[in-house]
Amino acid sequence: MTTMEHPARKITKIAREAERLVLLAAREEGVGTAEIDCIHAVRHHPGITQAELAAALNTDKPAIARRTASLERKGYLRREPNPHDGRSQLLYATGQAEGLRNAKAEAESAFYDYLLAGLDEPARQAFLAALDTLYCRSKEESRAGFPHVKKALEEAAYEDRP
Repeated sequence: MTTMEHPARKITKIAREAERLVLLAAREEGVGTAEIDCIHAVRHHPGITQAELAAALNTDKPAIARRTASLERKGYLRREPNPHDGRSQLLYATGQAEGLRNAKAEAESAFYDYLLAGLDEPARQAFLAALDTLYCRSKEESRAGFPHVKKALEEAAYEDRP
């Protein structure tokens, strides 16, 4: 069975282009994609251990050790002794990591401002209102564990059975 691409997948494609812009800027700062993922996870889980970070990112421990050491040298992460386990250290994002996050947000904003400038004011307002509705629905569905989407996928799988 051949399926046509859903028109709303353009949201994903636009987000990928924004991410590409952010990654280009990060590379100029000497930070790679995998390192950005590490910084993001540490920012959202301050005091995480390398083992926990490896599990969270579904990456092997030696790769995480290399990334965190690199990010520490670059000034994006700092380590503190783990008071509950003398063999491990806790990871924290630095002010420099926050600066990277702010630069990312600024780059994304500039990109989205550029895109929105192509719409007249009524179209812009209608698009932003629809986007807000979609965002709220997506967060509600995500927080609930995606029950409606799972049901739709199950029904589609059942219909595709011979």
